[in-house]
Amino acid sequence: MTAQPPRSAPGRRPAMVGYGADAGLVSGEAVELDIRAARLGSRVLALLVDILTQFALAVILVTCAGILLTSLVGPGALDGAVLRGLQTVGVVLVLVGYPVLFETLNSGRTVGKLAVGLRVVRADGGRVGFRQALTRSLVGVAVEWPGLVLPLLTWAVGVTVMLTDPRGRRLGDLAAGTLVIHDRSPAGTGYLPTMVPPLAGWAATLDLTRLDDGLALAVRQLLSRTGTLTRDARRQLTRSLWAEVAAVTSPPPPPGLPEWAYLAAVLAERHARARRRLARTRSVTSALWPELGAAPAEAPGPAAVRPAAAALVAAQPAVAGSGTSNGSTR
Repeated sequence: MTAQPPRSAPGRRPAMVGYGADAGLVSGEAVELDIRAARLGSRVLALLVDILTQFALAVILVTCAGILLTSLVGPGALDGAVLRGLQTVGVVLVLVGYPVLFETLNSGRTVGKLAVGLRVVRADGGRVGFRQALTRSLVGVAVEWPGLVLPLLTWAVGVTVMLTDPRGRRLGDLAAGTLVIHDRSPAGTGYLPTMVPPLAGWAATLDLTRLDDGLALAVRQLLSRTGTLTRDARRQLTRSLWAEVAAVTSPPPPPGLPEWAYLAAVLAERHARARRRLARTRSVTSALWPELGAAPAEAPGPAAVRPAAAALVAAQPAVAGSGTSNGSTR
């Protein structure tokens, strides 16, 4: 399951997420995740752990290289140029190779990030690859830490960028299109779609491959906020989303099925399938490393509805506590 940021469109208000959640990622079942972007404090702590790890690796490399060279060519046989070249190779391996290797092979985690509970992901929430890891590492070494180009100035610029960026990204993240998030977030509760029992058999046969995250999120938002809309607004929004969902799903619903029941069944089935996929992934993860088997948190948060009905919602007066009735989407 790949997390993706919610789509933006004219007239759509920013999505609201749970307390402290600011990463702006949406799960495959159209639930906004209560995931926090890593800020300066936690990232500095992870960097300190990584520096200690790199120092230990440098000591090991120097020791092993010294023993190997002594056994091959004898002590004092290498001139200064060769030694400086070997030192340069060692520095590149420690400063660049270490983060690139760990972030590529360990799902965006170096030793420091693993200790603090951080992870590097792409801007769309996907897993980082070699290209992203290499880009952020090269930029980091050049202008952030240790900062080979004007270190004092670039350090100040890097800290300023992290403090002013809405998601705490550093220069390397901006260049590579990545984001560092907290991998251990508190669990949250929110609206969960419920299957209408008579529709369970039909819903199990649905083809949902064309139902994207943006449309599923709009359906979830409508069903979770029906109590704040007037009856006419609910009815028109439900019909609009029903038409969009029916156009990308099959088989068609049973005759005479209310629009709200159809939307709830489709969303519940999509949510159930995503949970089953996630459960299979967690079972494998728990078997390999139990500490990593914790479930990612989901946060409540009503957000804006689809653009097709955004203007209608803005025009209709909110009716707090309106109950269910004919045409209601509850």
